[in-house]
Amino acid sequence: MALEKVITYDYEIRGEFKAIQERQKTTIVEDGSELSSSYHRRVLSPDADVSGESSEIQGMASALWTDEVKAAYAARDSE
Repeated sequence: MALEKVITYDYEIRGEFKAIQERQKTTIVEDGSELSSSYHRRVLSPDADVSGESSEIQGMASALWTDEVKAAYAARDSE
C-alpha cells in the first residue's frame, strides 16, 4: 500500500513586506521506496489570516508583521 507523506521543510522571509514562503514536499512511498515526489510553495502576505496556520507560521507572522509593516502593505496600491 502506498503512503503519501507531506513534509514542510523550508521557510523564507522575502521582500519589503516580509512575505512568508513555505515549501512542502509531498512524497509517495511504498514498501519503504520513494515512488514519486513533488514540491509546492505558497506565500503568505501581511494581510493573511494565520489563525488556522501552524504555530511556526503564527510565530513568524507575529514577529514580522508589525503594525507598521501591515500599514505599508495595505497602502502599497494607493501610491
